[in-house]
Amino acid sequence: MKKDEKLYSPESISTFIRQFQHIRVLLTAFELDIFSQIGSSGMDSIQIAEKINANPRATDRLLNALCVLGFLYKKDGKFSNTRDSGKYLVKGEPEYMAGLMHQVHLWDTWTTLTDCVKKGTSVINRPEKVNDRDPEWLQSFIAAMHYRAKTNAAEIIARIDLENVSKLLDVGGGSGVYAMAFVNAGNNLTATVFDLPNVIPITQKYIRREHMDGKIDTAEGDYNLDQLPTGYDIVFLSDIVHSNSYQENQKLVNKCAASINPGGRIIVKDQIMEDSRIKPASGALFALNMLVNTMAGDTYTEKEIKEWFGHAGVRFEETIDIPGHDSMVVGRK
Repeated sequence: MKKDEKLYSPESISTFIRQFQHIRVLLTAFELDIFSQIGSSGMDSIQIAEKINANPRATDRLLNALCVLGFLYKKDGKFSNTRDSGKYLVKGEPEYMAGLMHQVHLWDTWTTLTDCVKKGTSVINRPEKVNDRDPEWLQSFIAAMHYRAKTNAAEIIARIDLENVSKLLDVGGGSGVYAMAFVNAGNNLTATVFDLPNVIPITQKYIRREHMDGKIDTAEGDYNLDQLPTGYDIVFLSDIVHSNSYQENQKLVNKCAASINPGGRIIVKDQIMEDSRIKPASGALFALNMLVNTMAGDTYTEKEIKEWFGHAGVRFEETIDIPGHDSMVVGRK
């Protein structure tokens, strides 16, 4: 047996596979907004079924399963949120995990994995361009990315030398969560978030909410079609390259190189794979996420990013390890 080989038995494989049931129960409850409907009160299953416009018997069985999983508790026939459900799964609460709706959408795409492996690309019948996607999908996607990033954005940006950096361009910056972290960490640093026309209004809402008006501005465009604005000391690509093909990323890095001042840097933050493509483990799984959700997205190696830099006239400078599964590959013009 190899040193890092995992041991499985028929029983452990069966247990492993059944975990999908737990996940689906929670996602369905979130999709039906059960936790928000219950709120701080206790209700019986008939009352809850009426609120979510669902079948009473089926709702009761779902609520019982949520109790078994620890997301609700039941007393005298009434269901109530647990402390954690009330904190994270109820709309309007400060720590509400709005981004979980994105996981509902991912469930739908991952069920097509078998067909995607056969075809070699996504088989989902939906607009490929984010700018053409359903507004509800887009809102939940941006919320998910913001929620995930805001917990460690400051720690990540703290690892970047910001001396003599006054202007930053965050390409595909979404909510602007990293642009905010740069502005907070820098000395009189200003930032621009470049994103699609239907994303920018969402970006501006987050900027206003965090009182970053005047420090962060926005620019509309499609990085695959349009040139990027120029005159920046850093161009930041966070979780962008995995959505594109190798060739699309080369063109994007070329545009980034044209966008930065001499001596400026391009920073690519993503799940950077070892040459074997099995480490980090999360990146190997994420490559499949890109398979089912995009036409040509993938996870990429440090070697491939260095190739993009080299062809764009950018010198590789360093790779910075950061908390979690990501790394940052830095190039200087």
